Amino acid sequence: MKLTILGGGGFRVPLVYGALLTDRGEGRVTEVVLHDLDDGRLRAVARVLAEQASTVDDAPTVTVSTSLDEALRGADFVFSAIRVGGLEGRANDERVALDEGVLGQETVGAGGIAYGLRTVPVAVDIAQRVARLAPDAWVINFTNPAGLVTEAMSRHLGDRVIGICDSPVGLGRRIARVLGADPREAWIDYVGLNHLGWVRGLRIAGRDELPRLLADPGLLGSFEEGKLFGTDWLRSLGAIPNEYLHYYYFNREAVRAYQQAERTRGAFLRDQQAQFYQQVRDPGRKALDVWNRTRAEREATYMAENRETAGAGERDADDLSGGYEKVALALMRAIARDERTTLILNVRNRSTLSVLDGEAVIEVPCLVDANGAHPVAVDPLPDHATGLVCAVKAVEREVLVAAESGSRATAVKAFALHPLVDSVNVARRLVEGYTAVHPGLAYLT
Repeated sequence: MKLTILGGGGFRVPLVYGALLTDRGEGRVTEVVLHDLDDGRLRAVARVLAEQASTVDDAPTVTVSTSLDEALRGADFVFSAIRVGGLEGRANDERVALDEGVLGQETVGAGGIAYGLRTVPVAVDIAQRVARLAPDAWVINFTNPAGLVTEAMSRHLGDRVIGICDSPVGLGRRIARVLGADPREAWIDYVGLNHLGWVRGLRIAGRDELPRLLADPGLLGSFEEGKLFGTDWLRSLGAIPNEYLHYYYFNREAVRAYQQAERTRGAFLRDQQAQFYQQVRDPGRKALDVWNRTRAEREATYMAENRETAGAGERDADDLSGGYEKVALALMRAIARDERTTLILNVRNRSTLSVLDGEAVIEVPCLVDANGAHPVAVDPLPDHATGLVCAVKAVEREVLVAAESGSRATAVKAFALHPLVDSVNVARRLVEGYTAVHPGLAYLT
């Protein structure tokens, strides 16, 4: 099988390739094509992958290409992890928002809208090319904002595009671990949108163990989300929120922490990765060693400002292993080999959440087989979660309309309707600020 990775010069590509190296079964991926617009980054990542494969017999072959059409032809799977505007764009997203006193995180609030406005047109073009050049391919989308981008692509690819994220996986793993259970044997009742979901139950051998966790302050405060949100708030909710909901529940504190930080997260990653790519160009250095050191620092500093605000301390060592690459591999195996499994994925709603229409992309447990991912029926959300999900989905829809029509007024509306943007005038200034720093938003008129 052929896997094409879009954004193939990206820093986290070795995670995906590392997962492929563990797969020795029949029907596995045997050919990987890395596509990126930056040939230097492609060559750097290819060096890391070559060192990963050096001790593995019959490793998947790796080729690189700056031609999108060439990379897509003949693909069985397409993994999309592009970053329109690069990390400089992410840093600008954060700074423009923070200057207006609102959150600039890349998937939440103003920063997520700005990222979506410049990413959706590119993602739609990719979807149209896949439909034309590789109509039988399955697209696995990891490009942020993942739910929004998956929905944009689904209008051209239908159910053949599936969004993935490592946040629900990590959350479920942490809850199971603290309850003394094997995460592989637990059923996680999780529902929402990407980066906006809640675990409402965790069943082990048919028994919901979440009430036991919520009733024990010691257990509840012993893992990442308990430290981040506080045990009293989690018990009030009666659920465990995705870590990204910290930006909503503690927005004022989060904005203040990001404003006071020496560098935003995007600026930190921009500088860190620039150093990585420069170091990997040195033929005297072991590229894989450089990548491993850089990755360890990256993971250890993830959501550092939020944890500092909450007094949550450093991340546990068990939380530094990522996980989206395992989801991607499990998804490909389930489809390619009909190895039926259950994964939390971003898919079209159909009739899963009655408050949203069938085309809305949501994040829920899905049964996966050779015919794709099928969302599992879930109980309705409580009112507070329903309101937030509906409000953010309405914003995503305005972003899609703005991206398709080029309407500046609709872009302003998208910003103004977001729960974390507190003024129409702020929304107008955000559009002005973002169009000033992002040439890719020149289509908004």
